Amino acid sequence: MTDQPNEISPNVKSKTFEIALAIRFISVFPVLGLMFFLPAWTFNYWQAWVYIFIVAVPAVFLGMYLYKHDRALLERRMRMKEKLQEQKLIVAISFPLFLAAFIIPGFDFRFGWSQIPVAAVVVSEVLVLAGYLIVALVFKANSYTSRIIEVEKGQKVISTGPYAVVRHPMYLGVLVFYIFSPLALGSYWAVIPALLIIPLLIARIRGEEKELLENLEGYRDYAVKTRHRLLPGIW
Repeated sequence: MTDQPNEISPNVKSKTFEIALAIRFISVFPVLGLMFFLPAWTFNYWQAWVYIFIVAVPAVFLGMYLYKHDRALLERRMRMKEKLQEQKLIVAISFPLFLAAFIIPGFDFRFGWSQIPVAAVVVSEVLVLAGYLIVALVFKANSYTSRIIEVEKGQKVISTGPYAVVRHPMYLGVLVFYIFSPLALGSYWAVIPALLIIPLLIARIRGEEKELLENLEGYRDYAVKTRHRLLPGIW
């Protein structure tokens, strides 16, 4: 009886990756629909429809671009299990806050808690899109933007593009995206859990900085050159 190889065929890996990727893309629409329209108890919620459009359309185009030009980044973005214990805790605490920031607007719309001017909603939608575009620029500049905090073999410091402005531009995009999402969905109350994400984001950045300073060659020099972590001229 001959031993069977332990390695998984590259074709099997590719098919598994493609199936997982397809499931994630397809599930975005029903998940967003459930979070927005179920609490609102109506489909007549125009802020939610506009929000889904401005989030979904860029996501589709970005996904298609990355699938063609940088599948390795897509694979990294699909990793969910944090390796560092403190980061696991941050993720666990932040999840209900993210959830609340997207579920409360539906209830807000249903019961009429907030009366946000249309102009403010539109500006917030533009800023949500801007936050998403910042993240897209980060993906284009840095193929090593994993969803979890890790330093991979062969990883290099990126100091061009958005990384020339702040050391963690993706978190800047994420911050803009999530802070203005409740307003884009027509809710003042949902801004509260969105704002509570800020200290968790700061804690995550500090933990990531520690990992990068210890394990990524050249990062210490880059940190000296690019002084601000998240907000230009502030922090």
